[in-house]
Amino acid sequence: MTADSLDTLRTELRGLAEPGARVQQLRVLRPPEDDELLGVRVPALRGLARAHRDLALEDVEVLLRSRVHEERLAGLLVLAERMRKARGAERAALVDFYLAHTDCVDNWDLVDASAHVVLGPWLVDGPSDAPQILDRLAASAWRWDRRIAVVATLALIREGRFEPTFHLVRGLCRDPEPLVHKALGWMLREIGRRDAPLLVTFLERHQAELPRVTVRYATELLPAGERARFVRTR
Repeated sequence: MTADSLDTLRTELRGLAEPGARVQQLRVLRPPEDDELLGVRVPALRGLARAHRDLALEDVEVLLRSRVHEERLAGLLVLAERMRKARGAERAALVDFYLAHTDCVDNWDLVDASAHVVLGPWLVDGPSDAPQILDRLAASAWRWDRRIAVVATLALIREGRFEPTFHLVRGLCRDPEPLVHKALGWMLREIGRRDAPLLVTFLERHQAELPRVTVRYATELLPAGERARFVRTR
Protein backbone atom coordinates (compact mmCIF):
# COMPACT_ATOMS: atom_id res chain seq x y z
CA MET A 1 0.00 0.00 0.00
CA THR A 2 1.06 3.60 -0.52
CA ALA A 3 1.07 6.56 1.79
CA ASP A 4 -1.97 7.77 -0.16
CA SER A 5 -3.94 4.74 1.08
CA LEU A 6 -3.19 5.53 4.70
CA ASP A 7 -3.97 9.20 4.14
CA THR A 8 -7.24 8.24 2.47
CA LEU A 9 -8.28 6.12 5.43
CA ARG A 10 -7.45 8.92 7.84
CA THR A 11 -9.39 11.46 5.79
CA GLU A 12 -12.41 9.18 5.56
CA LEU A 13 -12.18 8.48 9.29
CA ARG A 14 -12.40 12.14 10.17
CA GLY A 15 -15.33 12.53 7.83
CA LEU A 16 -17.24 10.00 9.95
CA ALA A 17 -16.80 11.95 13.20
CA GLU A 18 -19.90 12.98 15.15
CA PRO A 19 -19.63 15.52 17.99
CA GLY A 20 -22.46 13.81 19.89
CA ALA A 21 -20.74 10.45 19.69
CA ARG A 22 -17.54 11.98 21.02
CA VAL A 23 -19.29 13.24 24.14
CA GLN A 24 -20.67 9.77 24.80
CA GLN A 25 -17.31 8.11 24.17
CA LEU A 26 -15.51 10.44 26.57
CA ARG A 27 -17.92 9.37 29.30
CA VAL A 28 -17.80 5.63 28.58
CA LEU A 29 -14.17 5.10 27.59
CA ARG A 30 -12.51 7.55 30.00
CA PRO A 31 -9.41 7.75 27.77
CA PRO A 32 -6.03 8.94 29.03
CA GLU A 33 -5.24 12.62 28.71
CA ASP A 34 -3.00 12.14 25.69
CA ASP A 35 -5.74 10.35 23.74
CA GLU A 36 -7.64 12.20 21.03
CA LEU A 37 -11.21 11.10 20.42
CA LEU A 38 -12.90 11.98 17.14
CA GLY A 39 -16.37 10.60 17.86
CA VAL A 40 -16.64 7.87 15.21
CA ARG A 41 -19.13 5.12 15.95
CA VAL A 42 -17.98 1.49 15.85
CA PRO A 43 -20.28 0.36 12.98
CA ALA A 44 -18.84 3.12 10.80
CA LEU A 45 -15.32 2.07 11.80
CA ARG A 46 -16.07 -1.53 10.86
CA GLY A 47 -17.22 -0.42 7.43
CA LEU A 48 -14.06 1.64 7.00
CA ALA A 49 -11.91 -1.34 7.99
CA ARG A 50 -13.66 -3.57 5.45
CA ALA A 51 -13.00 -0.99 2.75
CA HIS A 52 -9.30 -0.88 3.69
CA ARG A 53 -8.75 -4.53 4.61
CA ASP A 54 -5.72 -4.72 2.32
CA LEU A 55 -3.85 -1.98 4.13
CA ALA A 56 -0.20 -2.96 4.54
CA LEU A 57 0.95 -3.98 7.99
CA GLU A 58 3.42 -1.10 8.05
CA ASP A 59 0.45 1.25 7.67
CA VAL A 60 -1.53 -0.66 10.29
CA GLU A 61 1.40 -0.11 12.64
CA VAL A 62 1.22 3.63 12.01
CA LEU A 63 -2.44 3.54 13.01
CA LEU A 64 -1.72 1.49 16.12
CA ARG A 65 0.97 3.94 17.23
CA SER A 66 -1.36 6.92 16.78
CA ARG A 67 -2.75 8.75 19.80
CA VAL A 68 -6.05 9.14 17.96
CA HIS A 69 -8.22 6.51 19.59
CA GLU A 70 -10.23 5.66 16.49
CA GLU A 71 -7.07 5.26 14.42
CA ARG A 72 -5.87 2.55 16.79
CA LEU A 73 -9.29 0.90 16.68
CA ALA A 74 -9.34 1.14 12.88
CA GLY A 75 -5.94 -0.56 12.72
CA LEU A 76 -7.16 -3.40 14.93
CA LEU A 77 -10.31 -3.82 12.87
CA VAL A 78 -8.22 -4.00 9.70
CA LEU A 79 -6.22 -6.80 11.36
CA ALA A 80 -9.50 -8.55 12.17
CA GLU A 81 -10.64 -8.26 8.56
CA ARG A 82 -7.35 -9.68 7.32
CA MET A 83 -7.57 -12.52 9.83
CA ARG A 84 -10.93 -13.64 8.42
CA LYS A 85 -9.28 -14.63 5.14
CA ALA A 86 -5.84 -15.63 6.43
CA ARG A 87 -4.75 -19.22 6.85
CA GLY A 88 -1.63 -21.06 7.92
CA ALA A 89 1.56 -19.01 7.97
CA GLU A 90 -0.24 -15.77 7.16
CA ARG A 91 -2.55 -16.26 10.15
CA ALA A 92 0.43 -16.93 12.43
CA ALA A 93 2.18 -13.81 11.11
CA LEU A 94 -0.85 -11.66 11.90
CA VAL A 95 -0.97 -13.07 15.42
CA ASP A 96 2.75 -12.36 15.89
CA PHE A 97 2.13 -8.79 14.72
CA TYR A 98 -0.78 -8.39 17.13
CA LEU A 99 1.14 -9.79 20.09
CA ALA A 100 4.06 -7.48 19.31
CA HIS A 101 1.74 -4.46 19.50
CA THR A 102 -0.45 -5.14 22.53
CA ASP A 103 1.06 -2.05 24.14
CA CYS A 104 -1.13 -0.14 21.66
CA VAL A 105 -4.26 -2.01 22.77
CA ASP A 106 -4.74 0.27 25.73
CA ASN A 107 -8.43 0.48 26.51
CA TRP A 108 -11.21 -2.04 27.08
CA ASP A 109 -12.96 -1.31 23.78
CA LEU A 110 -9.76 -1.95 21.82
CA VAL A 111 -9.30 -5.28 23.58
CA ASP A 112 -12.91 -6.32 23.07
CA ALA A 113 -12.89 -5.43 19.37
CA SER A 114 -9.73 -7.38 18.62
CA ALA A 115 -8.74 -10.18 21.01
CA HIS A 116 -11.29 -12.82 20.00
CA VAL A 117 -11.21 -11.99 16.28
CA VAL A 118 -7.44 -11.61 15.83
CA LEU A 119 -5.91 -13.90 18.44
CA GLY A 120 -9.02 -16.07 18.76
CA PRO A 121 -9.03 -17.79 15.34
CA TRP A 122 -5.40 -18.77 15.84
CA LEU A 123 -6.31 -20.31 19.20
CA VAL A 124 -9.08 -22.28 17.51
CA ASP A 125 -6.49 -23.67 15.09
CA GLY A 126 -4.90 -25.29 18.13
CA PRO A 127 -1.18 -24.44 17.82
CA SER A 128 0.94 -26.23 20.40
CA ASP A 129 2.15 -23.01 22.02
CA ALA A 130 -1.33 -21.49 22.44
CA PRO A 131 -1.65 -22.34 26.16
CA GLN A 132 1.75 -20.80 26.86
CA ILE A 133 0.80 -17.62 24.98
CA LEU A 134 -2.40 -17.25 27.00
CA ASP A 135 -0.53 -17.88 30.26
CA ARG A 136 2.12 -15.33 29.30
CA LEU A 137 -0.51 -12.70 28.58
CA ALA A 138 -2.35 -13.57 31.80
CA ALA A 139 0.88 -13.10 33.78
CA SER A 140 1.67 -9.73 32.20
CA ALA A 141 1.98 -6.57 34.28
CA TRP A 142 0.03 -4.78 31.51
CA ARG A 143 -3.62 -5.06 32.53
CA TRP A 144 -4.79 -5.02 28.93
CA ASP A 145 -2.67 -8.09 28.13
CA ARG A 146 -4.52 -9.89 30.89
CA ARG A 147 -7.88 -8.83 29.51
CA ILE A 148 -6.74 -9.85 26.01
CA ALA A 149 -5.99 -13.36 27.27
CA VAL A 150 -9.48 -13.68 28.74
CA VAL A 151 -11.46 -12.16 25.87
CA ALA A 152 -9.52 -14.12 23.24
CA THR A 153 -11.02 -17.32 24.63
CA LEU A 154 -14.45 -16.23 23.38
CA ALA A 155 -13.45 -17.81 20.05
CA LEU A 156 -12.83 -21.11 21.86
CA ILE A 157 -16.07 -20.83 23.82
CA ARG A 158 -17.96 -20.49 20.54
CA GLU A 159 -16.37 -23.79 19.51
CA GLY A 160 -17.52 -25.48 22.72
CA ARG A 161 -14.03 -25.46 24.26
CA PHE A 162 -14.41 -24.10 27.78
CA GLU A 163 -11.41 -25.31 29.79
CA PRO A 164 -8.99 -22.54 28.67
CA THR A 165 -11.44 -19.97 30.00
CA PHE A 166 -11.94 -21.85 33.27
CA HIS A 167 -8.15 -22.07 33.61
CA LEU A 168 -7.78 -18.31 33.22
CA VAL A 169 -10.65 -17.60 35.61
CA ARG A 170 -8.98 -19.72 38.28
CA GLY A 171 -5.65 -18.01 37.65
CA LEU A 172 -6.92 -14.43 37.52
CA CYS A 173 -9.62 -14.50 40.17
CA ARG A 174 -7.35 -12.48 42.50
CA ASP A 175 -6.32 -9.98 39.83
CA PRO A 176 -6.32 -6.39 41.14
CA GLU A 177 -8.01 -4.93 38.03
CA PRO A 178 -11.84 -4.63 37.93
CA LEU A 179 -11.84 -4.62 34.12
CA VAL A 180 -10.22 -8.05 34.23
CA HIS A 181 -12.84 -9.20 36.75
CA LYS A 182 -15.59 -8.05 34.37
CA ALA A 183 -14.01 -9.89 31.45
CA LEU A 184 -13.87 -13.09 33.52
CA GLY A 185 -17.57 -12.76 34.29
CA TRP A 186 -18.41 -12.01 30.66
CA MET A 187 -16.66 -15.16 29.45
CA LEU A 188 -18.29 -17.28 32.16
CA ARG A 189 -21.65 -15.88 31.09
CA GLU A 190 -20.89 -16.94 27.51
CA ILE A 191 -20.13 -20.45 28.74
CA GLY A 192 -23.40 -20.43 30.66
CA ARG A 193 -25.24 -19.36 27.53
CA ARG A 194 -24.14 -22.66 25.99
CA ASP A 195 -24.04 -24.93 29.05
CA ALA A 196 -25.78 -23.49 32.11
CA PRO A 197 -25.36 -26.62 34.27
CA LEU A 198 -21.61 -26.57 33.68
CA LEU A 199 -21.44 -22.90 34.70
CA VAL A 200 -23.46 -23.62 37.84
CA THR A 201 -21.13 -26.48 38.76
CA PHE A 202 -18.09 -24.24 38.28
CA LEU A 203 -19.59 -21.47 40.40
CA GLU A 204 -20.52 -23.88 43.16
CA ARG A 205 -16.88 -24.94 43.35
CA HIS A 206 -15.25 -21.54 42.99
CA GLN A 207 -17.66 -18.75 43.92
CA ALA A 208 -15.88 -18.06 47.21
CA GLU A 209 -12.71 -17.20 45.28
CA LEU A 210 -14.33 -15.07 42.60
CA PRO A 211 -14.70 -11.27 42.68
CA ARG A 212 -18.25 -10.05 43.23
CA VAL A 213 -18.48 -8.39 39.83
CA THR A 214 -17.33 -11.61 38.14
CA VAL A 215 -20.17 -13.54 39.78
CA ARG A 216 -22.69 -10.83 38.88
CA TYR A 217 -21.68 -10.85 35.22
CA ALA A 218 -21.43 -14.64 35.06
CA THR A 219 -24.95 -15.23 36.38
CA GLU A 220 -26.83 -12.63 34.34
CA LEU A 221 -28.49 -15.23 32.10
CA LEU A 222 -29.33 -17.74 34.79
CA PRO A 223 -32.94 -18.01 36.04
CA ALA A 224 -33.63 -15.45 38.75
CA GLY A 225 -33.79 -17.98 41.56
CA GLU A 226 -30.57 -19.68 40.50
CA ARG A 227 -28.81 -16.37 40.12
CA ALA A 228 -29.89 -15.16 43.53
CA ARG A 229 -28.35 -18.25 45.08
CA PHE A 230 -24.91 -17.04 44.02
CA VAL A 231 -25.31 -13.27 44.17
CA ARG A 232 -26.74 -13.23 47.70
CA THR A 233 -23.65 -14.95 49.04
CA ARG A 234 -21.32 -12.26 47.69
